[in-house]
Amino acid sequence: MAKLSAGIILYRTVNGEVEVLLGHPGGPFWAKKDAGAWSIIKGEYEDDEDPWAAAQREFLEETGSPVPAGTDPIQLTPVKQPSGKIVTAFGVEGDLDAAGAQSNTFEMEWPKGSGNFKSFPEIDKHEWFTSDDAEAKLLKGHRPILTELLGHLPS
Repeated sequence: MAKLSAGIILYRTVNGEVEVLLGHPGGPFWAKKDAGAWSIIKGEYEDDEDPWAAAQREFLEETGSPVPAGTDPIQLTPVKQPSGKIVTAFGVEGDLDAAGAQSNTFEMEWPKGSGNFKSFPEIDKHEWFTSDDAEAKLLKGHRPILTELLGHLPS
């Protein structure tokens, strides 16, 4: 069975333009990548878990803040990633201090084969992007999520 992932694409409107919050993956593999490397805030969940509950948990883990309250989430169509993973995303209107967001961490052997383990944040940067900029920054597999979200919002 395919791995499952659930996430939040937080959006706000600033000066009449939609912006979305994206996260840049942490760790040495992603350190020098920018365009096409950013992600919605998401994480894996089990098939017996509610995707909305999982998305809220992952948002808290990867930003250090709960999902902003206020509007009902927009459930977006699950999207199969090039890896085969299925991402279920929810659009949520709200605001968050991107500079103050802090992600949980993971450990990995680095450099590979060295026997040394280092800790890295799952998300090393959080940033707000206009929809056009987000399109260029997002992983290719996450772009349909942005497109669908924008289709739900007034233009």
